[in-house]
Amino acid sequence: MARGFTVKVEGLADLERALQLLPKANAKAVLRRTLIQAGEPVAKTARALVPREHGYLAESIDVSPKLSGRQSKLHTKESPVEMFIGPGPDPAAHLQEFGTGPGHQAQPFLRPAWDQHQAEVLDTIANLTWIEIEKTAARLAKKAARRR
Repeated sequence: MARGFTVKVEGLADLERALQLLPKANAKAVLRRTLIQAGEPVAKTARALVPREHGYLAESIDVSPKLSGRQSKLHTKESPVEMFIGPGPDPAAHLQEFGTGPGHQAQPFLRPAWDQHQAEVLDTIANLTWIEIEKTAARLAKKAARRR
């Protein structure tokens, strides 16, 4: 069975410290907004790469914090905020991506989409997270000033 993969980015210690200065709920919201926006180019490309006869599969590809029931049982949560890119719980999705053998060759759509956008996704996460932190800090400061 094919499994997902984890990407670790190092050198973002300043970003992590800035997130820790925000209230926990705000920091999670910053990361969710960033990850959704960063993942959308991959999802868009994956939708375009799905073979035409499986158009229904393309429509189900999304960026979401949710997994299907089966995927959730297999997944080990490694971070307080996680985002997934892929089709809904369609059992044909992995068969399309990886093939079933000689009778049905693999027609990958997610891996090529990730390979095409990986650097862009990581740059977006690093840069957009800073922007979202600054916006959130400004909103929190404005809210605190109104309370005074």
